[in-house]
Amino acid sequence: MTISDKQTEYKVIGTRPIRPDGLDKVLGRAIYGSDIKLPGLIWGAVLRSPHPHARIVKIDTSKAEKFPGVLAVMTGKDMPAAKSIEIESGEEVTNITYASEKLMAQNLVVYKGHPVAAVAASDQNIADQATRLIEVEYEILQPVLTVDDAMNPNFPVIHKNLIGKDLGEEVLSTNVAEHFRHEAGDLTKGYNQATTIIERSFEMPMVHQGYIEPHNATAIWKSDGKIEVWTSTQGAFSARNALAPILDVPDTDIKVTPLEIGGGFGGKIGIYLEPIAAILSKKSGRPVKLVMDRKSIFEGTGPTPGGRVKVKMGVDDTGQITAAEVDLWYEAGCYPGSPVGAGAQCSLACYRIPNTRIDGWDIVVNKPKTAAYRAPGATHAAYAVESVIDELSAAIGMDPIDFRLLNGVKEGDRRADGPIFPRIGNIEQLQALKESAHYNSPLGVSDEGKLRGRGVANGFWFNGGMQSCVTLNVNFNGEVGLVEGSTDIGGTRASIAMQAAEVLGLQMEDIHPVVVDTDSVGYTDATGGSRTTNATGYAAYIAAHNTIAAMRERAAILWEINVDDVDFSEGIFFSKSDSELKMSFKELAAKLPESGGPLSASGSIRQRGSGGGFGSHLVDVEVDPDTGKVDIIRYTAAQDAGKAIHPSYVEGQIQGGAVQGIGWALNEEYFWNKNGVMENSTFLDYRMPTSLDLPMIDTIIVEVPNPSHPFGVRGVGETPIVAPVGAIANAIANATGARINELPMKPSRVLSALESACECC
Repeated sequence: MTISDKQTEYKVIGTRPIRPDGLDKVLGRAIYGSDIKLPGLIWGAVLRSPHPHARIVKIDTSKAEKFPGVLAVMTGKDMPAAKSIEIESGEEVTNITYASEKLMAQNLVVYKGHPVAAVAASDQNIADQATRLIEVEYEILQPVLTVDDAMNPNFPVIHKNLIGKDLGEEVLSTNVAEHFRHEAGDLTKGYNQATTIIERSFEMPMVHQGYIEPHNATAIWKSDGKIEVWTSTQGAFSARNALAPILDVPDTDIKVTPLEIGGGFGGKIGIYLEPIAAILSKKSGRPVKLVMDRKSIFEGTGPTPGGRVKVKMGVDDTGQITAAEVDLWYEAGCYPGSPVGAGAQCSLACYRIPNTRIDGWDIVVNKPKTAAYRAPGATHAAYAVESVIDELSAAIGMDPIDFRLLNGVKEGDRRADGPIFPRIGNIEQLQALKESAHYNSPLGVSDEGKLRGRGVANGFWFNGGMQSCVTLNVNFNGEVGLVEGSTDIGGTRASIAMQAAEVLGLQMEDIHPVVVDTDSVGYTDATGGSRTTNATGYAAYIAAHNTIAAMRERAAILWEINVDDVDFSEGIFFSKSDSELKMSFKELAAKLPESGGPLSASGSIRQRGSGGGFGSHLVDVEVDPDTGKVDIIRYTAAQDAGKAIHPSYVEGQIQGGAVQGIGWALNEEYFWNKNGVMENSTFLDYRMPTSLDLPMIDTIIVEVPNPSHPFGVRGVGETPIVAPVGAIANAIANATGARINELPMKPSRVLSALESACECC
């Protein structure tokens, strides 16, 4: 269902054409990273540390080097000296020294799975065998595994050279990379006005993005110094940006070709194998391919952080929230850079609260360096805040959606961390959920004695903008080739092509989008942060208008009139002064050879933002009081999409985010033993939901146009994962009378909560 506050007539936008990459994918013709085969290709394997924290005393690679079929061996000594500089890498800022050390240990291993050596050989089996011949002597150190450990003076400091910042002041000898604060108003005054105050603390583990395709990289370091890389990445330019300083070469010496991607969700913005493949290629003189196994993915790539969130909030007897405090302690993993900043920005963004304080801590622990995962950092905060919001609404006897509507932000309100909201659809999407058939239906009673409950939660993601470039090539039959640099994860080839088609007065099928390498298109930031349909679509919009301008000149030549006399509307070029002079886009395209030859036009943009995205989720659950198992029996998600370019893809994004949030809420976790070893590093043990665990996810698309985009587009991919965990927590509490403040809400925790509730009764 789609609800729009402004009906604009479009011919292409809002329709549901077949995605241009669909046929190749269902027929198995699409080229993924593992499909690349180059002449002379050899295979690589990586030796990883079995310890989460240890000093490398000695590495002996001699046996591996002598093993038949081995063509190259590398260790940390083969990595170029990394410069201590910071670069933008997709959704985060990356320190190159840390990025290099993460890829291949120098003297210290700081997470289990940390690469310590790599081998390239004539086939994969030989490479794997050879890594087992490498002898490494470790001095095992005490691991730092939790935020409490990291801040405990009795535990070691992981990086002796780390200079932390505590509210702007430098701190030495610390595992706390940063502590920051956002403040507004007067908390004391706010709490004095409150009649009800609730304070709660919430714990959450690391979780995985759950992409199916493994990380991969194929690289060749040519004799002329040029490097070519083929990889499944969310951003070819972001990969190049990271590769160049790590390999100590100019970025123009590197060409990255992005291939089809079997899922990413933020986890394939960073690089893991590409520099290793390149160095092994340089040493062997051959192209090298590396592909991770699943265990290496879990242990050696970035999950979303674990940590703790504490919320304190007060409300007066009218239902107005008067004060709120949020403390966020996020695990960064083995190097600084958790998404705690984004978590802080999103934590209170849904609500108008006059007195606030938000503190965030970025904390280094001996676990894999965290990576983005769909609205990185926001889900953690929303789980905590929305749980307290629900408790407050119950405490004062107010409907949970009415409470959120009363306190919800609108245009002109200031976010707790400072920015003022432009036109947003928070109230509209909440109202749509309140008016839904689901919310107005009875919860019903289970025939099997199970406990039923209903929960709701709100969520926000600020949506990214960043840089994009698109080139349009007009063919003589009137069809148009669209060249872009944005990896297509969720159907963006279609959504970008549709925006170009709308401007050009063509059908979506007349536009042929292709994602190309870093030498073939202008700079384009990674697909992530819900930026691509907005920013790259805007670049396509500009390119289409530039195309029309160029074709107006061609029409003027053919008609021998002034270009100012040529206009364009709905796919037709016409003379303003002579009604007999008119041609369709395709007719004019056929005449390009006689009016100047081939025609191309480009568009580029640095979009400052994609418009804030708000979404609310409603869920009904059944809880088995005997086993603690939670079943999702009904689910509805409402979201402001600004303008749904391709409604099917918007629905898919909402449904996908909801499903990932359900897994996060009920099942998923990195389970560490006391030695810092992950004990569920396969999909057999890391429990993700399947279709058998889920009902149909109903969606409500609300359209409140984003004023910073010509078609009103907002990002839609991040917001849907923010609310589910809080909504499910609230539903379980509604069903059982017991709140669970630790994730995942697995059967054992549900049973414990039920037992505690019974004891209190």
